[in-house]
Amino acid sequence: MPDLNENTKEIIEAITDKKGHRITIIDLKNIESAPARNFIICQGKSSSQVAAIADSIRERLQKNLNIKPYNYDGYKNSQWIIIDYGDMMVHVFQPEFREFYNLEDLWNDAEITPIPDLD
Repeated sequence: MPDLNENTKEIIEAITDKKGHRITIIDLKNIESAPARNFIICQGKSSSQVAAIADSIRERLQKNLNIKPYNYDGYKNSQWIIIDYGDMMVHVFQPEFREFYNLEDLWNDAEITPIPDLD
């Protein structure tokens, strides 16, 4: 696993706490047109799990690091929830929507680091 900052570690722990999996970090800092420095992508198996993962991330960062997102969207259907922390964006997908949008391929010129699943 790469050397991760405290925010990223908290996000990964929040994801794994809710049994999220296929966590990927996309380092975009060397891409001029990128909307953030990092993307963290993961998935849940259902809309309720996707919402629970997103809630866990938001609650954990606020409680442990006093960090609130600038914005978040996608709770209505919970197929893809995005949480915007300015320099970092977290994407929580259901599997078929992750495959459809395929952010890893879209940003394949960035450094992509998969985080091994715990189970």
